Amino acid sequence: MTGPADNENPAHAPAAYDGLSHLLLAEEDPQSVLQRVVDQVKRAMPDGAEASITVLRDDRPTTAAFTGDLALDLDETQYGRGHGPCLDAAFGSHIVEIVDGRAESRWPDYIPTFLDRGAVSSIAVPVPAAGLVAGLNVYAPSAQTFSEQDRQTVVELASYAAVVLTNMDTLQDARELAENLQKALEFRSVIEQAKGILIERFKLTPDEAFRLLAEASMHNNRKVRDIAETLVLTGSLEVRFPLPDGATSTTPHDSQEGGRR
Repeated sequence: MTGPADNENPAHAPAAYDGLSHLLLAEEDPQSVLQRVVDQVKRAMPDGAEASITVLRDDRPTTAAFTGDLALDLDETQYGRGHGPCLDAAFGSHIVEIVDGRAESRWPDYIPTFLDRGAVSSIAVPVPAAGLVAGLNVYAPSAQTFSEQDRQTVVELASYAAVVLTNMDTLQDARELAENLQKALEFRSVIEQAKGILIERFKLTPDEAFRLLAEASMHNNRKVRDIAETLVLTGSLEVRFPLPDGATSTTPHDSQEGGRR
């Protein structure tokens, strides 16, 4: 066994905190933010360590960001088995540390791969992000790598990661809401345009015009907005009426009577 963290560098942690505190989500895409988080974690840890962030959505884990193949490979090994230190930490909300994999009796189907990939010790801590299950993982190539200060640093950096993940999730929700609202406005606009065409062409009321669009939607098995877009772009409103033998006939609505069939 090697001694604890002979190469620790306490000066790295404050620099990592400073780097994370200046992350501006408005100017970064989500992936680049997460990558900067794990890069800062690696910077704060002893030499040779690699870091990753596990995020679970609908109980499905993914590695959101990582600093090297060691971290990604070991994360995915645990996902494939459905258990391991990173999942235990994320789901259990407690710190999970492997001090020396050569003497580790937990996860007997995982540890051989852990050692084979070149890791000997690791630490995984929960990331307390609102509405998310997540964990911050650090893998190291030597035994007894993490000092008490390193453990505290990982916990504190996990808190920074939690803020980033929570803000990202909130930002993503806001973006999706804005996109959905924009689409709704666009759909409403084209439907209103189509109604206007029908009102002018067939002297209908607004309600009658919408019912005609709905009728066309039902008979064509297409969405109302698609029927409206076709009408606006081509000036044509067609309805497929079912015949007794199961065939269909396309009948253009080119008169007021046709429009009310």
